[in-house]
Amino acid sequence: MSQVSDWVADAEIAPPLPVRGTSLLRRSLRLWRTRIGVALVGFIVLLAIVGPYLAPYGPSTPVGAPNSNPGGKAVLGTDYLGQDVLSRVLYGGRSILVTAVIATALGLVVGAAIGLVAAYSRNALDDTLMRGMDVIMALPQILLALVAVAIVGPHAWVIVAAIALTTVPRIARVARGAAQPVVERDFIAASEAMGVPRWRIVSSELLPNCLGPLMVEASLRLTYSIALIAGLAYLGLSANPNGANWGTMIRQNQFVLAVQPWGAVAPIIAIALLTMGTGLIGDGIARTAAGIDRARGEE
Repeated sequence: MSQVSDWVADAEIAPPLPVRGTSLLRRSLRLWRTRIGVALVGFIVLLAIVGPYLAPYGPSTPVGAPNSNPGGKAVLGTDYLGQDVLSRVLYGGRSILVTAVIATALGLVVGAAIGLVAAYSRNALDDTLMRGMDVIMALPQILLALVAVAIVGPHAWVIVAAIALTTVPRIARVARGAAQPVVERDFIAASEAMGVPRWRIVSSELLPNCLGPLMVEASLRLTYSIALIAGLAYLGLSANPNGANWGTMIRQNQFVLAVQPWGAVAPIIAIALLTMGTGLIGDGIARTAAGIDRARGEE
């Protein structure tokens, strides 16, 4: 009992690390890079949500001669089939965004759970889990996604599962690295001594103290997921190869860049703005967590 009392006393003297979730995000918004990133991502997300309602034509409606220059009925011209480029851009972002967010969220949940359990177990389970993660990490993301799509087919759930699977080990390693110092703190030992269930220790003690690194890694994984999904669509491996999709638009119109560049340039700009925005948000969160530019950002 005296040892338990000492642990509890130590835990009261040295309280748990502060929760760094919403507070970290709120402090990171003081940096201009984070604000710019949020503005870019917000613009693209808004475009994907309301774009189909603002499109002047349907995504597959011919409005003129193929590869027509901007003007008249088509503000950005027409593509190789005579379809309105602006309308297809407004329709084409929703599938990429939804797929990327779902895949990243799934990978984040599973990867964080594996990493936290591995860090907390501190035994053979830790080695077993992390060696399994190393095996998955050894496979390039694009290669694993191509194999999955080639075997099962270019279904939306296959693309989500493949991207989530390749995201899990990277999230797990970050979660494990962030949780290992926390596991050794006295308040964890005090919780164990008081009989707190292990699942509750992991979810209530470890997870809140690892939110900062996980948020940074999640934003980075989202950026890679967007690029990977667009790359698969560029290769013709999307759930709807003939539908409006930014990656598909680049593939379909790349051969007429000299004649009518907007069919490929417009989706490239949209993807670039989205990836730049998520990258700036992640960089802002990382700098805030590390204390870099804190004084400058608070001016």
